[in-house]
Amino acid sequence: MRRTPWLIGIFFLVGCSANAALAQQIGKIVPVQAGSDADHAISEINAATDPAQKLALIGTFAEGAGKEGDYPILANGLYVDYYLARKNYDKAFEYGDKLFALDQDNFQNAMNMIRAASEKGDADRLISYGEKAEGILQRYKNAPAPAGSSAEAWTQQKAQTLEANKDGITYIQNAVFSAVYQTKDAGKRASLLVRFAQIFADSPYANQALGVAATAYQQAQNAPKMLEVANGLLAKDPSNVGMLLLLSDYYGEKGEHVDKAEAYSKKAMTVLETAKKPEEMTDDQWKQQSDLQKGLALSSLGQINIQKKDNAQAVTNFRAAAPLLKPDDGSYARNQYRLGFALLNLKRNLEAKDAFTQAASVNSPYRGPAQEKLKAMAAPPRRKAS
Repeated sequence: MRRTPWLIGIFFLVGCSANAALAQQIGKIVPVQAGSDADHAISEINAATDPAQKLALIGTFAEGAGKEGDYPILANGLYVDYYLARKNYDKAFEYGDKLFALDQDNFQNAMNMIRAASEKGDADRLISYGEKAEGILQRYKNAPAPAGSSAEAWTQQKAQTLEANKDGITYIQNAVFSAVYQTKDAGKRASLLVRFAQIFADSPYANQALGVAATAYQQAQNAPKMLEVANGLLAKDPSNVGMLLLLSDYYGEKGEHVDKAEAYSKKAMTVLETAKKPEEMTDDQWKQQSDLQKGLALSSLGQINIQKKDNAQAVTNFRAAAPLLKPDDGSYARNQYRLGFALLNLKRNLEAKDAFTQAASVNSPYRGPAQEKLKAMAAPPRRKAS
């Protein structure tokens, strides 16, 4: 007797053959016998257009024919599809988790849960379901050939299945990365990004996630974690401009490891000289980014020069950095604030006043300190007590 497979969820493709669809499926395959009660029930559910009627039909199936064999997998999947379409995400999660309890390797369900968590904006669930999805893929990749199948045929089938699910895999990584990237709290954003990189170690977003995590830890004023992540990423990717700049600036500002900081700044500039424009960037975007990074490298070098008591060279580097940093208020203000101190050290007070004025002219965290410095410079010198 003919058996018809029922595939539910986002991989149900109109017009595709059953065999082709089955070849794409990761997880248990639940065939439905043509003409059976389950077959009729599912046909009626799919034909229903009224939401209340569809939900009632799903309930009838779940409490009747849907209790047999592996049919609870289909019943819970139908509930997931229903509640996802109605944007009732909590109920979708409820039935998705029930489905995972029955079929832990249901990749289709993982994608549905990722979609639900993404639409709800739930970063914690996204990273959790992302980890579950990656576990499904790893178990599938490592699964031995089924009985009666040669190792060669099984390897070929797995490759074809993974290729067929390539867009879904990319979607999962995009959705999880985007959500954790937009997490507002800097400390939480950093920890989620590190977890993303651990889960999706082979993802093209892994190193990017670590780079953003290091910066987020810096924003959260968690220097030990920032250094741990940044140094770890630099060990994997020694030419990572973002980490070279982050570490050179941190060490230069603190006056620690200044030789290493100087080497990092100079290496960043060398890498930028031969760096190629990413395909997704326009020429203007690439120029803006490159100019800003060159400016940051020069500003870091200027701060390192101050630490090394070479204030004349510091002035040269700060002034070279200024036009490159001008589009970014915070970076420009910090550069001019630093320049002011280098000039004060050289007793070039009028030039220092001009640098502090420039630092105070834009809206940044350096406006207040620069204004205070200008007030102090304008105040008459105190007379020595006789």
